[in-house]
Amino acid sequence: MGNNALNVNPNTNNGGTADIAITTHGSDWYWAVCAVMTVATFVFVGMSFSKPRTQRVFHYITASITLVAAIAYFSMGSNLGWTPIGAEFIRANPKVAGIYREIFYVRYIDWVITTPLLLLDLLLTAGLPWPTILLTLLVDEIMIITGLVGALVKSSYKWGYFVFGCMALFFVAWQVTWVARKHASALGSDISRTFLICGCWTIALWFLYPIAWGLCEGGNVIAGDSEAVFYGILDILAKPVFGALLLWGHRNIDPARLGLHVRDYDDVPGVSAPLHEKHHNGVTGAHNNGVNTTTTTTAGETV
Repeated sequence: MGNNALNVNPNTNNGGTADIAITTHGSDWYWAVCAVMTVATFVFVGMSFSKPRTQRVFHYITASITLVAAIAYFSMGSNLGWTPIGAEFIRANPKVAGIYREIFYVRYIDWVITTPLLLLDLLLTAGLPWPTILLTLLVDEIMIITGLVGALVKSSYKWGYFVFGCMALFFVAWQVTWVARKHASALGSDISRTFLICGCWTIALWFLYPIAWGLCEGGNVIAGDSEAVFYGILDILAKPVFGALLLWGHRNIDPARLGLHVRDYDDVPGVSAPLHEKHHNGVTGAHNNGVNTTTTTTAGETV
């Protein structure tokens, strides 16, 4: 049975028809990326079981990234989550000829959730203080939202939002490549190496997204299927591949070294060792102002 998505969900939406839209080939590609994201989610969740519950924070964050992306690509493969927007530049090329272009707003819903999670993975790895992390995540949200608003604007004013988004991207890049890198280098060579690989990988890829935006939503230069391939490749590299690199780097890193002290649900606050260890063989050790005293108990007695 072939891909019937475009027949079930045609290129007419919100009272308009998109002349410049994906074909079945683009839909097939979106389904393929959805499959990659879904498989990556299960792999990352599976990898988490190799760690104690208190050390799974990066696995959970990374799996959440690919899960959200899988849902977004399911929507785009189904030809859903888009609206027709008038193209600023009317092209003579038959592949992009027409008045209305298909703009996938669901892509930006994906990014507004997943890019802060990606940054959270990186900035927690670097051990950055929470105020700096929160500021960086806010600027990242500005970057994505201005990209969305610009994509939904027909006139040349869209490029104003593009400039705001690029300014936000430069700020995020500075925070990752300079501020966070300095913090990571102070935490040990293994942490520094993991951060450097994943941070450089991410920022290098993120600088390609404005180019894709300019060729697709902004300039109406390439067709919908080419847009699908461009963004799809970037997202695969920026999410599943990034996740694999990050979790591999974290395989021997205790989150406590990063300042992440997670208490398990069966831990008793104030108790540093299991109860049976403290009362082993009826002997209880107590520390009073640095003096170690030992009290011997017998069966049936309480201390």
